[in-house]
Amino acid sequence: MKFVKIIIALLVMAFPSLAQNSAVVKSMLIFPGQEKHVHGSSLVRLPNGDYLSVWFYGSGERTADDVKLMGARLKKGASQWGEPFLMADTPNIPDCNPVLFLNKDNKLFLVWIAVQANQWEQSVLRVKTSINYNRDGAPVWDWQDNIFLKPGNEFATEVSKKLKELPEHHIGWAGYAPKYDEMIAKASADPVKRSFGWMTRIKPLILDNGRIILPLYSDGYNFSLMAISDDQGTSWRPSLPLVGRGPIQPAVVKKKNGNLLAYMRDSGDGPPRVHISESSDQGQTWSASVKTNIPNTASVELLVLQDGRMAFLGNDIIDGRYRIALFLSDDEGKTWKWKTYLENVAPGKGSFSYPCLTQSPDGLLHITYSHHVDKDQKSIKYVVVDPQKIKAE
Repeated sequence: MKFVKIIIALLVMAFPSLAQNSAVVKSMLIFPGQEKHVHGSSLVRLPNGDYLSVWFYGSGERTADDVKLMGARLKKGASQWGEPFLMADTPNIPDCNPVLFLNKDNKLFLVWIAVQANQWEQSVLRVKTSINYNRDGAPVWDWQDNIFLKPGNEFATEVSKKLKELPEHHIGWAGYAPKYDEMIAKASADPVKRSFGWMTRIKPLILDNGRIILPLYSDGYNFSLMAISDDQGTSWRPSLPLVGRGPIQPAVVKKKNGNLLAYMRDSGDGPPRVHISESSDQGQTWSASVKTNIPNTASVELLVLQDGRMAFLGNDIIDGRYRIALFLSDDEGKTWKWKTYLENVAPGKGSFSYPCLTQSPDGLLHITYSHHVDKDQKSIKYVVVDPQKIKAE
């Protein structure tokens, strides 16, 4: 028995997720683990206190035409999520990367991509809206449309300008970087290529004046862009591109000085590190991205909390998705004094990624992310964290 206790103690030391995390208030799967691919969740708190989640579900991703959007609802005061229901399904075309949010008028938006020709670069932005969502099951959708963006010649000018601001060589690129930059600059001058393939992943930032800044990224250009709306989501226009060598899937917050800060997944040269960029004009233009020293292998989340601290959620490793961490900073990301792990298992024993993060009026953090522990044990996990109980390092 003593030997067993020693083994358990060693496991807890090696993998903190095996220990009781005092900051975690609640943790559950939204639905039982199953074999279909489920990924890319989004979460929103509705005005009546319900939580609504959405994710994509099917036999794959862009190459699987059966992929659709499913959702579920956690009723206010309920201890379990309700049964999943259909949120969107474009016939014979994969639907992926859904994002849920409310505008200043509390109209509910669902924005996602329909992957034309099974190619990310041909993805079309789609949108549904609802004002009748405080009910059981799926919202009643009152509008559906596509979002078309038309970046002009200034797009190509900005790409060329920002590429020149990047370091001459990255560690993994060496002599390939100039050729890569030349290829991207040439593609940016193509009005067709720059009009399609912009994809969602992270919820938008809504400014005090009502401006909606929806983060987008392109697998073709391997960088990002914002869709901006100044009329509560009725119409959209593109920002200038957020250029770098691999900054994708931006998460955006507002800093104390009014600037906007974007943290991004690294889709460029190794080792994988979080990219950052800033905007001083409410999201219209962005600095060329630079790498931080934060390791990360997949999509990230970022949120300014009610107490002024900044929360970062991501995979703080360089070789997989077996660990997902929540960091807190009181100096806008210069240092991260508080850290806790939501998942931390041995490499190859699980994949936890693509988080969504929001905060409720009581200060608790509500999180969803993909939870894959085996080929037939795939689900979306919902976790509630008390940020005041996360210990400083």
